[in-house]
Amino acid sequence: MTTRSDPGHGRPDPSLDAVMSERRHLLDLAYRLLGSLTEAEDAVQETYTRWYAMSRQQQDAIESPGAWLTTVASRVCLNVLGSARARRETYVGEWIPEPLPGGAEWVGGRQGGAAVDPADRVTLDESVSLAFLVLLESMTPAERVAFVLHDVFCHPFAEVAEIVGRTPGACRQLASSARRRVRAARPSATAAGRHTDVVGAFKKAWEAKDIEALIGLLDPDATATADGGGLASTFLRPIEGGERIAHAWVDLARRRPDGMLLLERTVNGRPGLVAQQDGTTVTVFAFEVVGDRIKNIWVVRNPEKLRRWTTG
Repeated sequence: MTTRSDPGHGRPDPSLDAVMSERRHLLDLAYRLLGSLTEAEDAVQETYTRWYAMSRQQQDAIESPGAWLTTVASRVCLNVLGSARARRETYVGEWIPEPLPGGAEWVGGRQGGAAVDPADRVTLDESVSLAFLVLLESMTPAERVAFVLHDVFCHPFAEVAEIVGRTPGACRQLASSARRRVRAARPSATAAGRHTDVVGAFKKAWEAKDIEALIGLLDPDATATADGGGLASTFLRPIEGGERIAHAWVDLARRRPDGMLLLERTVNGRPGLVAQQDGTTVTVFAFEVVGDRIKNIWVVRNPEKLRRWTTG
C-alpha cells in the first residue's frame, strides 16, 4: 500500500511525485495507441481526472498507482479507438496520424518556446515512426492495444487481458495476429544515415524540378498519401507509382508560392521535410525509405495536426 504524509499538517504528499511521474509513460502509450497527440493528451487528462475523483482512502488502497493509471489510460484509449473508426469514415480524404517534430524542435503543447517539462514530450523511437503508426491504423482496436501494450511496452498478457476484457490466450492471439501483419508489411530498416541522404537528394531533385532524378529516388511501386482533412487543399486519393508521384511533385514545385521555404526537419524521429510560409508550417512530409528508394510519402496539410510545428 502506498504510504502518504498527512496534508492536513502542511507536509507534502510523497506519492504525488510518483503519480505525476507516470505522465510521460502514459503520453507515450496513448500517442502510440491513438496516433494523435491531441487525443493522447485528452486521454491522459481523463485518466488523471479519474484518479483525483477517488477519495484518499480509495487511492491509498491501490498498491501500484502506476499500474492503475496505465490500465485506465489504456481503457480510455480503447474506447476512443472504437469511436474513431466511425468518425474516420466521414473524414474528408485520407487520415494520417498526427506528425511530431523531433528532438528540440518541438515544445509539447506549449507555444513560443517556453520551458517544457520532459514529461510533456513523447519519446521518439522506432515504435513512433509515421510508417509504424500508419501500420497500426490497419489493426482492430483490440489488436492494436494488445500489440502495443505487450510488444512495445512489455506488459504481460495477464495485464493486457484485464485491460482488453479478454482472456490472456485471446490477447496472445491478438498480438500474434498484429505481429504477423507488422512483419509482412515492414521491410528491413534502412540505416538512419542512408535515410537522411535519400530524403536530402529528393529535396534537391524536387527543387530542381529534375523529374528523372525523382523517378530514380522513388520505388516503382511507391505511394504518396495526403491528409488535408477538408481544411487544406491536397489530393484526396493516394498517388500510386513512382513515375506518377515524380510528375505530381514537379507540378507542385512549379506552383510553389513565392517565399515558401522547404526545410529538412525530423518527423517522428526520422528525416523529413517541412514547408513553411511566413514562419508557419503548412505541410509536413514524412518518408519511408527501403534500401535506396522511397517507398511511401505521407503529406500532412490538415492545420489542426500542424499546430505544434508553428515557429512564430
